[in-house]
Parts: sequence; structure tokens; C-alpha cells
Amino acid sequence: MKSKSNWNILSPAAKAVIVGKGTEIPFSGEYCNLKEMGTYLCAQCEAPLYQSQDKFDSGCGWPSFEDEIKGSVTHIIDKDGRRMEIICSNCEGHLGHVFHGEQLTKKIHVIVLIQFL
Repeated sequence: MKSKSNWNILSPAAKAVIVGKGTEIPFSGEYCNLKEMGTYLCAQCEAPLYQSQDKFDSGCGWPSFEDEIKGSVTHIIDKDGRRMEIICSNCEGHLGHVFHGEQLTKKIHVIVLIQFL
């Protein structure tokens, strides 16, 4: 895992999401339909966040995971007070939102990520 002084330089699109808390266009990201086995890392600091075996097709247009690597993601109440924002526990980069009660998997909650760049 990289220290702050060695974080990756983000593209403008990645910076808009990770730093600016923006959203990419659904179904446009390269990781939406990726099926390869491995670990998903934070684009900014390269902290491990998710395992590919926890990824599933939610049909929403963004990579979706039903579980995270323990301690890798912090959940905070979004500014709207209704959703739960998820951020990288290491660099606090924006990852997306947690949606509860979707019933798309057997897990209690579904994590839908905005983007991995």
C-alpha cells in the first residue's frame, strides 16, 4: 500500500469520482463486466478493497460486490442522510454507496461501486 506522498496521479475522470465524489456514466467503466479472478485495488492508493469472488452482476451499470476485505472500506452516512457512502479506509477516496435490502444476493446488503479506475 502506498503512502500519501506516493499515491497514484489520477486521470481527470478518476479524480472527479474519487476526490470529487462524482459518478461515471453507467455501463461505461472497464470493470463493470470484468470477470477475471483477483483483487480490486483503490485507484488512488492501491489498498486492496474487494475480492473478485464477491463481485456479482447487479444490472446497475457499475461494479457490484456483496462483501469487502475486512477493514478496507469505511461506511459513512451520505450528506443526503439516506444513503451510506463508502470510502477507502486508507486514503478516504470515494468508492460509491451501499444499498441495503436489494435482495440481489443472499447477503444482507449489496455494495455498488461507482468506479474503479
